[in-house]
Amino acid sequence: MYAALDIGGTKIAGALVDDAGVLRGRAELPTPARESASRLADTVDAVINALALHPAWGTVRGMGIASAGPVDTANGTVSPVNIPAWRAFELVESVRAHPMLFDGIEPVLIGDAVAVAAAEHWRGAARGAANALCMVVSTGVGGGYVLNGRLHPGPSGNAGHIGHVSVDLDGPPCACGSRGCVEGYASGTAIARHALRAGWTPPPGREPSAAVVAESARAGDTRALAAYDRSARALAAAIAGSATLLEIEVAVVGGGVARAGEVLFTPLRRHLRGFAVLDFTRRLTVRPAALAQDAGLVGAAAAARGHVPQEVTA
Repeated sequence: MYAALDIGGTKIAGALVDDAGVLRGRAELPTPARESASRLADTVDAVINALALHPAWGTVRGMGIASAGPVDTANGTVSPVNIPAWRAFELVESVRAHPMLFDGIEPVLIGDAVAVAAAEHWRGAARGAANALCMVVSTGVGGGYVLNGRLHPGPSGNAGHIGHVSVDLDGPPCACGSRGCVEGYASGTAIARHALRAGWTPPPGREPSAAVVAESARAGDTRALAAYDRSARALAAAIAGSATLLEIEVAVVGGGVARAGEVLFTPLRRHLRGFAVLDFTRRLTVRPAALAQDAGLVGAAAAARGHVPQEVTA
């Protein structure tokens, strides 16, 4: 059994995950994203405390942590763009010090989107693919690569940070400091913001969100459809760029925005045909993620599993 944490700007989730990648226990708390570093760390501790109540806690032999990034896996630190109080925060050391963690268990840090790639390659939509890009399109946009059949996190753990690739040199400023990033066009926040600016309004009593925009798009609202088309075009440009550079054969798209289904995937595939024009990129397929909201946890467990000696995992 493996303990897994998935830390993002909206929630901090934890789970126990078995060797088949199946969740056996789960806990979750809202992320106090605008509060102090210590308050955030206390919330992580509270999730671990909840997991430790599970009967299977005594069988835990590894722990993985998937965190919003940027991360620094070599130093065990995180600096999530959407969690201002954590800048070079020593997350691994903080978790390692938790009194319920057994001696000898070394927490393994992985970026949240890289964790999704690990999960989808282990038991999801990228299973069996030698070269794949797995994307998370939600409040932010992230990604991770599988190259030559192996996860490719890069030296610092940030390879695949595709949400901060610029697709418009004169585009809007991004929180990362650059301009025209994919995230500024394709995230759920960006979709809702663009729809509102175009004159779309949510139904009475509903808050504006990408999910509500998707409902309007399914009903034929042209402003809602245009917002998703804009998102899809940015994603297609980034995916095609990855295919051109790395010859990926599969692109998996998950996260809250992907739950829009064909509202997103139909224009995404259409735009991809316009960007992926070289012969070796035309066979690229786009698939919805298979693991939904638990992918980060499954991927964190996969990271932990990979760091346990082979004779233990066999």
